[in-house]
Amino acid sequence: MRALHIQRDAESIEELDIKIQANTFYTFFNSILIDEIAPIKEHMLYCDANALSEKKKPFFIGEQLVIGDALLLGRYDFEDVDAKISKEELASLIKYEVNDFYREALELLSQTDINLYRTFEVQKNEEKLALNSEWVLYTFNMADERTRAYFIDELKKVLQKSEAVEPFMQKMAQLALNAAA
Repeated sequence: MRALHIQRDAESIEELDIKIQANTFYTFFNSILIDEIAPIKEHMLYCDANALSEKKKPFFIGEQLVIGDALLLGRYDFEDVDAKISKEELASLIKYEVNDFYREALELLSQTDINLYRTFEVQKNEEKLALNSEWVLYTFNMADERTRAYFIDELKKVLQKSEAVEPFMQKMAQLALNAAA
């Protein structure tokens, strides 16, 4: 099966021919904890869920934050298929530069067991929305300098008190939604 391996440290993309088996992703990432992200239509991106705690380097595919190496496969009807996108097209979507806000937030979050892509519920008006910590980071990154500093300062307080980070991220998501209303 045609897959594209994004090598974060080398800032390169390698085309691979892989065989999907029960242990393919474990073997590839040397981890049993794998995140699945769909940043590109008709594709699925697989990455190591431990990459944050291991302080691997982040990058973006479009606006989607990814940490460490990743493996991109095609997706059709919930099945993995050959990747359809070319290496050149994928390369044009990748941005390896990460700003100070993301670097500082990820450095702080690496001290926790949070999964950036695990969803939680927040409410906007009468509607319940499933958001995740990656969305919170994206949203606060778009805010002004003072708001970004507030986020970092509050995250530091949560960590100093050894409190759970997911409720904090949920609270920040709710604040962002309320501000947008």
